[in-house]
Amino acid sequence: MKILGIDPGTATTGWGVIKFESGKFKVEGCGCIFTPAKQNQAIRLAHIYSELVKIIKKEKPDVVAIEKLFFINNIKTAMTVGEARGVCLLVAEQSRVKIFEYTPLQVKQSLTGYGKAEKSQIQMMVKMILKLKEIPKPDDMADALAIAITHAHCCGASGFKEKKY
Repeated sequence: MKILGIDPGTATTGWGVIKFESGKFKVEGCGCIFTPAKQNQAIRLAHIYSELVKIIKKEKPDVVAIEKLFFINNIKTAMTVGEARGVCLLVAEQSRVKIFEYTPLQVKQSLTGYGKAEKSQIQMMVKMILKLKEIPKPDDMADALAIAITHAHCCGASGFKEKKY
């Protein structure tokens, strides 16, 4: 099963593609889509859209796993990230790739067994699980890989049955 994990954001959208077969992980590709802070929001979203279309065409994932938003404090940030997340969902749907969504709590529990794990703990687990030489940078890329790993943990080899926490 080939999983595209996405950590949506307006300034930086992280993505990571992993292959999960017979209980083993392999990184197929990862990166970030960057947009300039002073650029018009519509142009930023269009850039995220076009880059994600290219990634899906190139990587041909079986599923997309995307982070669900969870904000408490900053409503303006939540709105702009929500717009970027909406673009990511649209691209996946238009590409006819099955979509699965995971909260930050679910990702933390999946990778560390502890829902209040620190970001550094998640990053270290991404490095260990994927047998990488170093922690992926920037954080958004590591987060996207963590979301993909969460989907593999939740759905096992079949990849398509949704498991609730």
